[in-house]
Amino acid sequence: MVFIHGPGAGGCAESFVHQLKHYPGSLAPTLPGHLEGQPCASVERYTEWLRGWLWSKGKRQDLVLVGYTLGGCIALQYGLDYPDEVKALVLMTTGMRPRERRPGTLEFRLKAAEDSETYREWLETMRHQFLFMEPELADRLVESHRKVGPLSQYRDFVVIDQFDVRNRIKNLKPALLLIKGVDDPNLSPEYELEIHEAVPGSQYLKFKNAGHFPFAERPAEVNRAIDEFLASRI
Repeated sequence: MVFIHGPGAGGCAESFVHQLKHYPGSLAPTLPGHLEGQPCASVERYTEWLRGWLWSKGKRQDLVLVGYTLGGCIALQYGLDYPDEVKALVLMTTGMRPRERRPGTLEFRLKAAEDSETYREWLETMRHQFLFMEPELADRLVESHRKVGPLSQYRDFVVIDQFDVRNRIKNLKPALLLIKGVDDPNLSPEYELEIHEAVPGSQYLKFKNAGHFPFAERPAEVNRAIDEFLASRI
């Protein structure tokens, strides 16, 4: 099983701590440009990087890819491009089309990279997303935000906003589970429902008292849902 992170506090294995413990031998790579290396300019390029990384570890078949936001886009792209290598996909807080963001969302990250007061405001905004998370993990993810920084998050947002596979989604072959936290403070559209309606046989679960990070906010329930999904589909 491979866990693929998203921007900011999701930009490291820290956010998947409960899953890595629950699934011994699972992997959680750090994508290039998240403290080390050069970021990729598109989901397609991140997908090719991930495939090379997995192949270097001998992981070439029967993959279960679990992705969050940017990681979800990468997992979905992987499943579309290399269906014979992927057994199942689990996507969280993920869409198949460009995001609808509040005006100024990207500019806020750019300003936070230059202005100390805006940086503090950005960090508090990030902390607000952890409403349903245990305090210790929330503190660790805030520290991850500090390390990765707003400019990295800006770049990831741009990549996510270019992602669009609506014209291919009906051809998706791997088994698919979609998970959404219904109390996400970001008030995003129900992107997961759009995918669910476009992919026959997919499963869609919504968790209350979970927001932007359902796997870290309701880890036991999410892990159980993944276990049941894999047991029924594979």
